[in-house]
Amino acid sequence: MQPRTKKLLRRLSAISVMLVSTSLLAQSSGITRTIVTKADSSIPGKEDIIARIEIAAGAVVGWHTHPGDEISYVTDGEAELLVANQAPRKVKAGEGFVIPAGVVHSAKNHGSTPIKLVGVYVLDKDKPLASPAPAPASVPAATY
Repeated sequence: MQPRTKKLLRRLSAISVMLVSTSLLAQSSGITRTIVTKADSSIPGKEDIIARIEIAAGAVVGWHTHPGDEISYVTDGEAELLVANQAPRKVKAGEGFVIPAGVVHSAKNHGSTPIKLVGVYVLDKDKPLASPAPAPASVPAATY
């Protein structure tokens, strides 16, 4: 096999793994991420992604990480944001939050309506948008 063909096959395999892992995470946790746009970042080796995010009523987003920063703005609803080594906090429409690269986090929508967000990600290129992660050793109790 030619080196160029091998390189193409490796890239296709990496993309397939990214799509499958992101899809499995989303399907299993009541979260839908719809990519609005994606572009090369001005930061070498990074790409910028804007996504619409919806967490279903009563859903719990599985513990996960991102290979770059997540900057999110809540447009509708409210949820409990769980971040490793931090107290749980309620986020609601009109508020935003930032999750640094690699930090394990989750969310719970205790409400009866979906929570909707706009997520901006600055990620390492050729990595999945999100990857499942084990729950942190000590998770504080909910605050509401």
